[in-house]
Amino acid sequence: MITRRLLGAFAGATLLAMAAAGHAHAQNVTLRSTDIHPDGYPTIEAVKYMGQLLEQRSNGRIKINVFHSAQLGQEKDTIDQTRFGVIDMNRINMAPFNNLIPATNVPSLPFIFRSVDHMRKVMDGPIGDNLLKEFEKHDLIGLAFYDSGSRSFYNSKRAINAPADMKGMKIRVQQSDMFVALVSALGANATPMPFGEVYSALQTGVIDGAENNWPSYESTRHFEVSKFYSQTEHSLSPEVLVMSKRSFDKFNAADKELVRAAAKESVAKMRELWDAREKDSEAKVKAGGAQINKVEKQPFIDAMKPVYDRFVTDAKLKEMVAAIQAVK
Repeated sequence: MITRRLLGAFAGATLLAMAAAGHAHAQNVTLRSTDIHPDGYPTIEAVKYMGQLLEQRSNGRIKINVFHSAQLGQEKDTIDQTRFGVIDMNRINMAPFNNLIPATNVPSLPFIFRSVDHMRKVMDGPIGDNLLKEFEKHDLIGLAFYDSGSRSFYNSKRAINAPADMKGMKIRVQQSDMFVALVSALGANATPMPFGEVYSALQTGVIDGAENNWPSYESTRHFEVSKFYSQTEHSLSPEVLVMSKRSFDKFNAADKELVRAAAKESVAKMRELWDAREKDSEAKVKAGGAQINKVEKQPFIDAMKPVYDRFVTDAKLKEMVAAIQAVK
């Protein structure tokens, strides 16, 4: 039999819970978001746009303060800070997650995507949604995928038309085992190096070349010291926008949904800005004297077997590769 005292305790607990829920809904929060790119870059502007949506839809309760230009640290340094809730949100390349979350290796694989449209269709669909869920096991909430363009090789020596043209070249890569393996499979010498050191290394001949997308090739002025840009388009790996689970869990269900929806809507804004930026960058490097050539991709694709053998090791990853390749 339920006593009056128990009923009173239950009612009190219910009122407390309701008050707490009301407080969670009414809280004013400014989320700290980090990115290594400069102000005005498409990913920066996309997160600012997400912040505008959140501010409007929460009647000013939820805002985002975007720290650009690596003000809060380089990508590898900021992952743990985001997991611990020191940083609330983080726009980050897939490569630094490769060791932590094995499934992130798959979209990072060379030539896994046939085109930009194929990549977007995959990442916007169930394959992308399932990958975002993998981040939760590591105290992160995967919110959305952004583009990072197609990466191609550029160098100071000659146009690359076939893998044989790369033999013996010293090519800078991200500090990622997969990119080292990719370049090695093409017969070149992979040289991992922080991005900020690449211009002087190209200028002084410490390296012969590097690989990146149009906006990075242009904004860093690498085309001044490395004029041969060969469109291998070997990587279309997306980037990911994540949130600290600790920060996310402070929101009630309604506000969590607001955050997720605003993040998803920011993707279209990012892509619109990205597509325009790519065209602009391509025009600028051509005007600056860069020599552009398209390549026959199949010989490069054929050279990637050892990379897939090394990084696609278990059944789950093999299934993911097959699922991506099956998306039309």
